[in-house]
Amino acid sequence: MIQNYHILYGILGTMQKRTLYIVGLIILIGIICYFTLYQKEINDTSEYLAITPVAVHTNGMDFIDSSTCIECHPRIVEDHYKTAHFNSLQLANKKTIKGSFEKSKNTLKLNNKVTFNFIEKDSGFYQEPTFNNQKTPFYSAKMDIVVGSGTKGQSYLMWNNNDLFQLQASYFTPTDSWINSPGAPDELAPARPVLERCLECHTTYAQNISGNKNKNQFHRENLVYGIDCQRCHGPVKKHLVYHKQNPKDTIAKYILKYNSLSRQQRLDACALCHSGLRTETTERAFSFTVGDTLKKFSFPDYNESSLKDLDVHGNQYGLLKASKCFTSSNSLNCTTCHNPHKKERGNISSFNQKCMDCHTTMSKPINCSGDKDKIKEMDNNCIQCHMPLVKSKTMKIHLLESEEISVDVRTHLIGIYNLKNN
Repeated sequence: MIQNYHILYGILGTMQKRTLYIVGLIILIGIICYFTLYQKEINDTSEYLAITPVAVHTNGMDFIDSSTCIECHPRIVEDHYKTAHFNSLQLANKKTIKGSFEKSKNTLKLNNKVTFNFIEKDSGFYQEPTFNNQKTPFYSAKMDIVVGSGTKGQSYLMWNNNDLFQLQASYFTPTDSWINSPGAPDELAPARPVLERCLECHTTYAQNISGNKNKNQFHRENLVYGIDCQRCHGPVKKHLVYHKQNPKDTIAKYILKYNSLSRQQRLDACALCHSGLRTETTERAFSFTVGDTLKKFSFPDYNESSLKDLDVHGNQYGLLKASKCFTSSNSLNCTTCHNPHKKERGNISSFNQKCMDCHTTMSKPINCSGDKDKIKEMDNNCIQCHMPLVKSKTMKIHLLESEEISVDVRTHLIGIYNLKNN
């Protein structure tokens, strides 16, 4: 009997040990699985949760690098990189500076006494004015920033500690040459201070650190170059994190959708920079964000009852508002014809088609009444006829001491023009 008891006890002990072993093994496997999955979740999300902003707005908005958007929107971002908007403010380098540094092309004769030389050095690119018969330049100014995509021209900015200045010499694309900056005197002049209102239309964000809108002191590391996604769509960090954590959700969350804006809100988004000079309210530059009402921040610095008299340079919005196409429509706005994500300059057939899309679907389609031979010669180019290139009254370039030319700008006053003059 005792022997049987010992046998039974041994069997039960062995079973207990096995049970404890199995339970322990299950717990261990559970712990390993838990931490494996937890670590995977961390790896999957930490890359997106720990996003380091490239700049921070004074309102607390984080700006991220626009390249972050490429993974989900590759075509849109890559197309946008080619636009004049995105390239409106860039770091100066051999690729972004359009002017030549070759010996035969790297000079600008400002007047009979001063010649600008454009020099490439190991440390960067410089403008160096010299007086006649002197080898040593009067100064050597480094071109740190390029303003303008080069479609019509470029100007160049220089940092002096945190102070930002515009240099005297610029580049003019139509003549592929260095020129005296528009508005600069025909003599050697001090570099012009660049104010925050100047930068507002050339970059997504720049922080003025002086507290005075009439000062040219900026936080050099808190600057977002060019007009990128966030200028029109608002902060995208939360949008990015959410969709990385919820990849199956195809409905865009936490981002400003352009189709949700009213007509005036869409117009205001463009009018901030494309409505000419504006009279400021108490608000500072970069305060206005898309979706808000522009008149809270600034008013047109001209009489809106005479929009047709506006100069073609810089006031596309005002001229469009004076057009019959605009006044006869309840929906026409800038994006009716322009896709801000794409470089469309020169794609006349695309713009012509947009004219036809409207004018062939109206209750009373409009047929062109112009001279048939002239229309054929122009290859049915609606834009060339009804939105011709017009010489600006304010944007003028001095090529030589006595030579001044006006820059040609395409008018947005849509109308019927004299074909013989086009």
